[in-house]
Amino acid sequence: MNGGVKAVGKESVPFGEGGRTVPDPELWQVTAALDGDGTCIAEARRLAADFLTRLQADHGTPVSSRAMDLTQLVVSELVTNARKYAPGPVLLDLRVTGAVIEVVVWDSDPVLPVARAADPGRVGQHGLEIVMAVAQGFEAQREPVGKRITARIALLDDPVAGMAGRHEP
Repeated sequence: MNGGVKAVGKESVPFGEGGRTVPDPELWQVTAALDGDGTCIAEARRLAADFLTRLQADHGTPVSSRAMDLTQLVVSELVTNARKYAPGPVLLDLRVTGAVIEVVVWDSDPVLPVARAADPGRVGQHGLEIVMAVAQGFEAQREPVGKRITARIALLDDPVAGMAGRHEP
């Protein structure tokens, strides 16, 4: 990939030319190393949208429009925080397990994030609040180097009418 994202291997749905690698239909994933330049947040959002679009188009995995939007929002907020508070590269891992997409972001700062109390008068610093409000699950854990943040988002909010691109008569 160009810009600030480089997709790296594992068993994933590739985003370049060539064949597919999807070893387990219950677990699809893509991992990207973000180099931390000014374009990496937009590139990470694009990677998330492409990943979910391909799952939908190539594998028939239903993804609601809401899940598509929320996944990009969560990716944007978590990558922004990693870029803002941690020096060096950021790893983004997107994986679909069953009916959930997990957005996992690793950075080099070992300090775990803490959501601030709601304050409508505060300008900025609402990213973690937003992520926790829209995610089905959230966890932060220290790693031997840095930390790993995981947010889980349901792929469907209405299994019939909520699928992106599907219109009921």
